[in-house]
Amino acid sequence: MSLLSAAILPVLALVALPAFAGEARPATPAAKAAAAARAQALLDGAGTGRVHRAVGDEFSAQIQSVIIDDDGTEHVRFNRVWSNGLPVIGGDFVVHARGGELVGISQTLDTARRPAGTRAAFGRSYAVNAARGAFGLRVQGTPSARQVVYARGGIEPVLAHEVVLRGMRSDQTPTEMHYIVSAQDGRLLDKWDAIHVARPGRDKNTCATGTPASGTGHGITVGTVSVDTADCGSNYQLKDLVRGGGSTNNMGMRTAGMGTVFADADNVWGNGTVSSSQSAGAEAHYGIATTWDYFLDEHGRLGIADDGVGAVARVHYGRNYVNAFWSDACFCMTFGDGDNGVNYYPLTVLDVAAHEMTHGVTSRTANLIYSGESGGLNEATSDIFAAMVEYYANNASDPGDYLIGEEFIVGNPGNLALRYMFKPSLDGRSYDCYVSGMGSDDVHYTSGVANHFFYLLAEGAVVPAGFGAGTADDLSPADLVCNGNTALTGIGREKAGKIWYRALTVYMTSSTNYAQARTATIQAATDLYGNTSAEANAVAAAWSAVGVN
Repeated sequence: MSLLSAAILPVLALVALPAFAGEARPATPAAKAAAAARAQALLDGAGTGRVHRAVGDEFSAQIQSVIIDDDGTEHVRFNRVWSNGLPVIGGDFVVHARGGELVGISQTLDTARRPAGTRAAFGRSYAVNAARGAFGLRVQGTPSARQVVYARGGIEPVLAHEVVLRGMRSDQTPTEMHYIVSAQDGRLLDKWDAIHVARPGRDKNTCATGTPASGTGHGITVGTVSVDTADCGSNYQLKDLVRGGGSTNNMGMRTAGMGTVFADADNVWGNGTVSSSQSAGAEAHYGIATTWDYFLDEHGRLGIADDGVGAVARVHYGRNYVNAFWSDACFCMTFGDGDNGVNYYPLTVLDVAAHEMTHGVTSRTANLIYSGESGGLNEATSDIFAAMVEYYANNASDPGDYLIGEEFIVGNPGNLALRYMFKPSLDGRSYDCYVSGMGSDDVHYTSGVANHFFYLLAEGAVVPAGFGAGTADDLSPADLVCNGNTALTGIGREKAGKIWYRALTVYMTSSTNYAQARTATIQAATDLYGNTSAEANAVAAAWSAVGVN
């Protein structure tokens, strides 16, 4: 998912759950397997009706993740297939159990009805042609299509085709568009972009048995920083053996392949300007490591997939490419060079690196589909944790704030940024307040409501420095709320971040919308701080202040 906008739905059946004992604890594979088996047993027994199980539904091989709280409460995330393996898009759910007893279910599917059969009135060829017509680009490779059950947006589940088309946009961004085409009447039901890139092979320049080393990076906007590298004997490489072996690769202005791992003789990287290709590499490497450390220190998460495996960061992608994106397919983040410092620096700045890496975390947890309101929540999640990583880094060259992408704008005249979390509409397009039907707009703009919520939850109705009375923006507390509640007070960034992370990993599912995000975050705050806590009340008040009631 790219950081910048490109032109491009559900009822949360989360029952009133008792308060859980706060945060998750590290669990052994055996403990996770046992929790998964207990959850499956519950689904085969008392939980069958609770998950709206239909004849032909299957879950046993669809477990995605297991989280175990400090008090032993278990949260097991499942996907759903129907009738000999048809994926049910929107049918995913989380089983919450304690002591072998079912506590609750988080889901968006609210019916046990399924299509009348698996015979398609409109077949695969029709669906591929319909998707081609909507794609509008040259298709690279062979389109793929599979039959699915589409169950998003509160509609009765219908038989459909999921068609995947790959190509390259005019701005050099690769695209992997997923189109949902009805198998009954041929209508286009939904679409989203997953950004597909070929999986990496082994880079011939990567040392197989390096040892951890500590180098010095001179980034373009982050200053001089320490970077973890690999000592390969004959040289050093931007490969982080401390954090799962993730590497930073030089694309050399190409748009295909995985590039080459940065190598250097003295373990000093870049000169702080765009004149050295290593400067952007060092900056991205630092940003990815800092984001890894934030999720580990604040949330106990060991890497993007919580499995200790590092990802690839690709820099110097394309020519004058003013964007960045995450791709599940290559498990990688990709950064353009901007226009090499004329108006835009490379997009390797700290909050952009954190934003893209967080897309990976979202894909491995709630997997919020990049369409409709769930897509806005996906984008907001990346902005929220980008801001939190910036504060966590405590880097004097890039102090923490609630602006996204401000550092890659050369000179930054007038507090320019891609997103303004405290007043999203300052970008000219984003939503400050929830509006019915806004899910049809670009996910980068609908993310504003969740960004706004998070700012108010953390900081309250307080105008940040540089945007208040007498400035060009001339904001007052009344400009920060949608319901006039200027007395709204914040609970602090750390608590707000923990609430959002728990909601994302335990309660949100692929089709969660804004109303359901309110429910999920209130439940998360209740788990962490208590049912009648000031924090839970603050979550409700902050959502109301952005029009989500």
